[in-house]
Amino acid sequence: MTESTALITNDAVVFGLLVVILAAIFHTSGSDHPGWRRFYAIVPTVLLAYFIPGILNSLGIIDGEASGIYPVARDYLLPTSLVLLTLSVDMRSILRLGPKALIMFLAGTLGVVVGGPIALAIVGRLDPSLLGDPGVEATWRGMAAQAGSWIGGGANQAAMKEVFDAGPDIFGKFVAVDIVLANLWLAVVLFLAGRAPAMDARSGADTRAIDELKARIETFQRETARQTGFDDLMVILGLGFGVTAVAHWMAGGIVPWITATIPGAERYSLTSTFFWVVVVATTLGLLLSFTRARNYEGAGASKVGSACLYILVAAIGMQMDIRTVLSDPELFLIGAIWILVHAAVLFGVARLIRAPIFYLAVGSQANIGGAASAPVVASAFHPALAPVGVLLAVLGYALGTYAAYLAGLLLRLVASG
Repeated sequence: MTESTALITNDAVVFGLLVVILAAIFHTSGSDHPGWRRFYAIVPTVLLAYFIPGILNSLGIIDGEASGIYPVARDYLLPTSLVLLTLSVDMRSILRLGPKALIMFLAGTLGVVVGGPIALAIVGRLDPSLLGDPGVEATWRGMAAQAGSWIGGGANQAAMKEVFDAGPDIFGKFVAVDIVLANLWLAVVLFLAGRAPAMDARSGADTRAIDELKARIETFQRETARQTGFDDLMVILGLGFGVTAVAHWMAGGIVPWITATIPGAERYSLTSTFFWVVVVATTLGLLLSFTRARNYEGAGASKVGSACLYILVAAIGMQMDIRTVLSDPELFLIGAIWILVHAAVLFGVARLIRAPIFYLAVGSQANIGGAASAPVVASAFHPALAPVGVLLAVLGYALGTYAAYLAGLLLRLVASG
């Protein structure tokens, strides 16, 4: 670590400060006070979790660059959050949603994967400085991290940040793009939810499967809900950090083998130890979802994973200089085109297969919004359908690592000409 002139340089104090900030954010976000409810209706919690540490860093109160907190959060908490967030994937329930639900979710994923390179190519012609930069602050690197967010979530975003070596400033700029455009798109999707019956009638979509799903979900909720015990928490931590340990161990063997046997593998990040830690952790989490370990979702596995994730978000935020975030309006144009491509793919596929608007809306938000907003959109159709949004969003966590990696390779190809 480098010498720091920040007001607070003790990592133990900085870490405590970050956790207190997160505690204050979530305490107030859960308040019934009308003022707080109005505030959080506009400002998402993840935005505060990222930008408040960034403000402290920009003011010289803390020094994210000199701190050792982020490397620890990246190496331990990120893989653990991936494990616990994919642990609850119920592939059988997702398959019972019917092929159209999965097709619309995958169409949303495809829209993100191809939309980013298309947007970069278009805006790059208007501003060639966005292309050809090999440095860590290159636009395509920030977009690769953003693809992780818009396919999976914050954990996948942070993973792609490391895999493609995105600098903190470009990463911070795309966090702002994410927050603004994802929330605008959420408003559009909620508007569609209110017009769903008329739109489904016009397209001839069959919604009977959705009605049957409501009954199955209500039964599932009753069967899995339970009060979390201390033993549950310890097992959840054991699963998360245990699989993380295995992922680091396996990555330590995979990377030397690939380096020695596959020439040029470094061009595709295949010699990155962190890449393999993320891939192995995600894959083992998915495998565990087919075992009894999945039942720990009822005891709060995803909540523990989310807690790890938010500490990571705060640690990433403390590396950012807040003054650089809104300095490049062309990045918002990239994001707008990206969302429009995503929407065009969704509406095109929905028209082709006559999918209900419910599948389009939730499939989109399971990608763009993740577990935070997909349940909100699903419950806009019916409260009992909120877990459908969760299930598809968790599937996004699982696919986010792989699909965002593909998007990153395409973005790098566009940027290099």
